[in-house]
Amino acid sequence: MNITPSVSINRIAVKLKPSAEKMVKRRHPWVFENSIIKQSIEGKAGDLVIVYDSKKNKFLACGLLDPVSPIRVKLIQFGISKKIDETWFNVTIQSAFDKRKELLETDTNSYRIIYGENDNMPGFIADVYADVLVIKLYSHIWFPYLNTILPILIEITGVKSVVLRMSRLLQNTDKSFGLKDGQVVYGTLEHEVVLFTEHGVKFSANVIYGHKTGYFLDHRHNRKRVGELAKHKSVLDVFSYAGGFSVHALVGGATSVTSLDISKQALVSAQNNAKLNNHSGTHNILAVDAFEGLATLISKKSKFDIVVIDPPSFAKRESEVGGAKQSYRRLAKLGVQLVKSTGMLVLASCSSRITAIDFFEIIEKELYRSGKDFTIIDKTYHDSDHPITFTEGAYLKCGYYRIN
Repeated sequence: MNITPSVSINRIAVKLKPSAEKMVKRRHPWVFENSIIKQSIEGKAGDLVIVYDSKKNKFLACGLLDPVSPIRVKLIQFGISKKIDETWFNVTIQSAFDKRKELLETDTNSYRIIYGENDNMPGFIADVYADVLVIKLYSHIWFPYLNTILPILIEITGVKSVVLRMSRLLQNTDKSFGLKDGQVVYGTLEHEVVLFTEHGVKFSANVIYGHKTGYFLDHRHNRKRVGELAKHKSVLDVFSYAGGFSVHALVGGATSVTSLDISKQALVSAQNNAKLNNHSGTHNILAVDAFEGLATLISKKSKFDIVVIDPPSFAKRESEVGGAKQSYRRLAKLGVQLVKSTGMLVLASCSSRITAIDFFEIIEKELYRSGKDFTIIDKTYHDSDHPITFTEGAYLKCGYYRIN
């Protein structure tokens, strides 16, 4: 398979500052530009970088060079020197697939097989939706290796087609070997909207134009849990997007579900996803800003058995952290007022710059301030196909609170 021209890979030797060297020994996958004190040659994106111990001159790790990123080297192999070739990729991808086997024993055919740094492939995401594989690239480093990687992914997953998605940075460059975002690079795709199953519930993903790879798989376990809690209940799903929590709740036997999102297009997707499944509950939609919509529902004295609030990331930059924390406070304050007595408030965050400790502390302080008694039922994190191997890789946290 040749979707990119053959590119020669240079080998580059580097040595690092003591603090950075210490992080590499702890298997941290990032080497920042200002950490490098010695580099043998300049190199290009995807060149192999070998990090040597500055005193003993022995192999510490190797990675791929990213000349346009502050994270100058993305590390992929630690401790033991290995040739980064077809065998290495085969072992790495098979190992990642094996970690997902338990999930695939359920009635689920959508999963993340490669999760960037956490599967030793930084900046490389690969999601499977039924028989379609969607690869999302966030770095130029992978273009020289795609001809090797794709056949392995296809063989291990058994997919019939592959779609390539690229970050905005990669789309707006002339260094992507002529590849385009949304390009089908293997097989044929009958329709850009692909149907898949998540714990027995049917959904759809637009793999060409949808966000990320077409859908958000990381909340799968939380959606399943809300579905299990929803029987004979009324549910409010805030920031519902394509209706993940809403549809699980309907299939789980909810009497009524209200999907609230500012995007009318997302709500149409939510309605379509609900129609893919058998349910007897009422599905209502509200196209409105979440904060405004919550305030309106409070003014109408609306109450729900379960209120799910799953906002997008509020802090993509460090400068946004303060505002993000304030937004979580507001959501907790508004959300708790809409929960019936003995009902459940489910509040989540996908902001990696807000730690789980800080997030839960913010929510619980606001619940105390509300004057309502509450019980912490559970706190959950990433689903099994989103393993975390380094601190910065953790972003998802979700709290379940019984409002008494």
